[in-house]
Amino acid sequence: MTIKYPQNTDLRRLVRFSSEDGTIWLAENRMLLMHAAALAGLRKELISSVGQEHARRILTRMGYASGIRDAELAKKIRGHQNPIDAFVVGPQLHMLEGSVRVTPLKIEMDVAAGQFYGEFRWENSWEAEAHVKEYGPQTDPVCWMLIGYASGYTTAFMGRFVLFKEVECAACGPAHCRIVGRPVEEWEDAAEHTIFYEEDSIFSRLLELRTQVDALRSTLEERRQVENLIGVSPGFQRAYELVAKAARTNVTVLLTGETGVGKERFARALHQMSPRAENAFVAVNCAALPGDLIESELFGVEKGAYTGAQATRCGRFERAEGGTLFLDEIGELPLAAQAKLLRVLQEGEFERLGDEKTRKVNVRIVAATNVDLQAAVKAGRFRSDLFYRLNVYPIHIPPLRERPLDIPPLVTAMLERFCALHGKRIGGITDKALKALKQYHWPGNVRELENMIERGVILAPQEGLIELEDLFPSFEGLSGGETGISDSGKLEDGQTMATDNLCDAILASGLSLDDIETLLLREAVTRAEGNMAGAARMLGLTRPQLAYRMKKCGTETA
Repeated sequence: MTIKYPQNTDLRRLVRFSSEDGTIWLAENRMLLMHAAALAGLRKELISSVGQEHARRILTRMGYASGIRDAELAKKIRGHQNPIDAFVVGPQLHMLEGSVRVTPLKIEMDVAAGQFYGEFRWENSWEAEAHVKEYGPQTDPVCWMLIGYASGYTTAFMGRFVLFKEVECAACGPAHCRIVGRPVEEWEDAAEHTIFYEEDSIFSRLLELRTQVDALRSTLEERRQVENLIGVSPGFQRAYELVAKAARTNVTVLLTGETGVGKERFARALHQMSPRAENAFVAVNCAALPGDLIESELFGVEKGAYTGAQATRCGRFERAEGGTLFLDEIGELPLAAQAKLLRVLQEGEFERLGDEKTRKVNVRIVAATNVDLQAAVKAGRFRSDLFYRLNVYPIHIPPLRERPLDIPPLVTAMLERFCALHGKRIGGITDKALKALKQYHWPGNVRELENMIERGVILAPQEGLIELEDLFPSFEGLSGGETGISDSGKLEDGQTMATDNLCDAILASGLSLDDIETLLLREAVTRAEGNMAGAARMLGLTRPQLAYRMKKCGTETA
């Protein structure tokens, strides 16, 4: 059976060269255009450094990972077509990416039943050429990365492990390579090949040693890992170091930063790292409390203190005894409550509303605000003495847009959390989507990122990748450059693409040629607001030519 490839125009259109920002894209996956000689040099270094067996494992796993990515793309591009046309996206992409020329010899597949048999001829394998050039003719196949790609692609496409073997290799004498793929259990010698798809034991040991070193370093530095506090950027690390130093003391801390940067998480981290960690952490959003109830909420109330006070109730200060009280949006506190708060900070004592008894309290105060308290002091909305008392140890948490290095680890942690919450298995996030996240302005900071990732997890297909449109359904807030791909540098000429799309739309409309001409003439005149000369310029005609055509079509002129 001769298998003919479909046209690869749909695949070539996915390739973009963005020379302005130094990126190449295949759909939403970032690609690299590099010298085959450089890759061959890396291959040689791997063989020399770790030996042929471990080098083969590394290269096979690299190819396997690449194949998985391309399989996801195949399902998206041709998932609605017949299975063979959808499947051969992999061989076509393998050729488009410059790896090898692939000729299908036999393909038998039933995705629903999990049945697969494939046989392909490879020509111009870069891997065979590189190996022979460096080591001469071989007795065993050497196209490790390419065979890993074939196995990874087919495995992801079929939803079960399909193992490809290179039964002929150009590095061993034949004019071309030939590969055969079947479900792994159908190979009697599968165990001899599947070991190259497993994690390399050398690197497992290295990672284990690195983990031990990190644990020792962490012990020496006496730093505790704080749950849900994630960041690697210099701005984040500076804030974290200040929190760690303050945790060992009883100093009052003022956290500043925009809404959504994670001020409460820093406050909880400070509490967890402090000697007060075993006691209560009580959070109060001062902006959410009614003005006439703030004092009773903070300091408590005695029975009968006001109408409706039918029982004595302790306030947040008493509940936080021995622990930490977090006062969020402290700039919203009324002046009367500010005076009582100042007394607690200075004397460590307060009175319940409606009571004359002074109560001592041992509470660590952590305040937070997203407003300029100095400006509030000048405007008379905030007591200056309270501001100076709170501002003893200020910690500024920078907005997310100023720390893009924190986005990848935050995304990884959020993906894990939301996948567990919603019972989804997601392969990750596309390169294009991640780049857009790094370049987005983030007016809502980390809180907005959380919401966006949760939406992406819900919208992404099971086992699939989160793509740009899953995160930004309407692309609001993204400029042209923030998607990570410019409109220029298309492998398929942009004008050709536009022409093809236009022709598709016209032919699908069912309109006759005369109807289309009439429609176009009327639209041009409408857009030119009745100006015939302007309409003629839009259509590349002279005014008399336009008038003639309109008369011929029976369209009245203005």
